[in-house]
Amino acid sequence: MKRNIVIAAVTAAALIGGGTATAIATTGDDHGSARQAANTKLSDDGNRDDQEDRDDRDDRDDAARLSSSDVTAPEAIASALKHTSGTVVSAELDDEDDSGKLVWNVDVLSGDNAWHSVSVDPSNGKVLGAQADDEDDTAQVRAALKGSSVTAEEAAKAAAGKGVVTSVGLDEDGKDKSWEAETRTSGGAEQDWKIDLKSGKVTADRADRNDQDDDADDQD
Repeated sequence: MKRNIVIAAVTAAALIGGGTATAIATTGDDHGSARQAANTKLSDDGNRDDQEDRDDRDDRDDAARLSSSDVTAPEAIASALKHTSGTVVSAELDDEDDSGKLVWNVDVLSGDNAWHSVSVDPSNGKVLGAQADDEDDTAQVRAALKGSSVTAEEAAKAAAGKGVVTSVGLDEDGKDKSWEAETRTSGGAEQDWKIDLKSGKVTADRADRNDQDDDADDQD
């Protein structure tokens, strides 16, 4: 086995009665260093694979929980509107304060330009509560919805043919105004869709698809 011997010498100091020189020798193993580097890389790869497996399991668990909701997005919207009249701008099925309990959060813009956040139980459709909200894009939302013939409820129904709708909301930014919806399949795959404000036509979100293609290229 080849070993490298590194000798560090210190200058001998003249002392009364004689001189003393001290040398320190250390040895290093090339093969041992290579094995250590290889083991470190394998450990890093293993940890990364374990994290990816955990992420996949979490996605599947989230999909199962979301898919188990008895109340659909259109039903949650209808329930919210019975409690608080106005125009639904968004609805999302999400954890309540990260507690793990699912709830539909429905944002309603009333006729007097007041915003309300209505919480709907996903198991029975009952309204759990409502509170006033502050939003600074009221005029922008009103302008985007002007001339629209498709409501959030109708957009959610249209997107339901693509999977379980977990959210629907108005995209009032940019040139092409539309409803946006997110769906999940039973396998946990997510997809974003755009729903035309006038025709109700559902098309895949090209920006989202481009992001997925980029992710696939990165994995290659």
